[in-house]
Amino acid sequence: MPDGPEAGVRHWYENELGWPTVPGRPPMLVTGVRFDVLDVPAEAGARALRHLGPGSPVALWDERMRLLVAAGSAEELPEVLEWLEWRGIALDLRALGTGGLMEAPARPAEARSGTPAPERASAAGRGSVPAQGAAVWLRPPGPGGEAEASLPALPAVGGPTGAPDLMRLVDTLATHCHRVRLRRANARPPRCRGSQPLAFS
Repeated sequence: MPDGPEAGVRHWYENELGWPTVPGRPPMLVTGVRFDVLDVPAEAGARALRHLGPGSPVALWDERMRLLVAAGSAEELPEVLEWLEWRGIALDLRALGTGGLMEAPARPAEARSGTPAPERASAAGRGSVPAQGAAVWLRPPGPGGEAEASLPALPAVGGPTGAPDLMRLVDTLATHCHRVRLRRANARPPRCRGSQPLAFS
């Protein structure tokens, strides 16, 4: 077994899950190989959890939620958004695919947030996730290739039908990302117009 917490995390990901990593503090997971990632505000992500299978991994990082999806999904995202008529609308929806990196959450047994996963999910739904300072698993990956089999993907003709539907997931994420953005914009104080001349009649 390798020495040090970072080495232990990398060993777990690489040898038990088969996920490539990049060394460092914290270790980073390489996206676009075994999975891609959809990165959204935690509140929006919590509203979409119902579209995931029970084995679909989900991570929390500060006030962001990262949902793992099938490899190649990041490249399909622009076309999916266009098909769903979300193209051209500003959304706080980011995709990490080939060449991307995601902070590796600690192994579930080493995650010491002090908050059980169901309570963190409930807090995310209320938009009140406390700053963690490090990524943690809300729904940790299962052993071997179980995680990849449960990742949301586009329906494939003649392919397996057990994976959650990526189209439905993206539509829900886009809807709630848009609502979060509008609410935050409406909550900002109005801009001062003191630089404009006053008119008197």
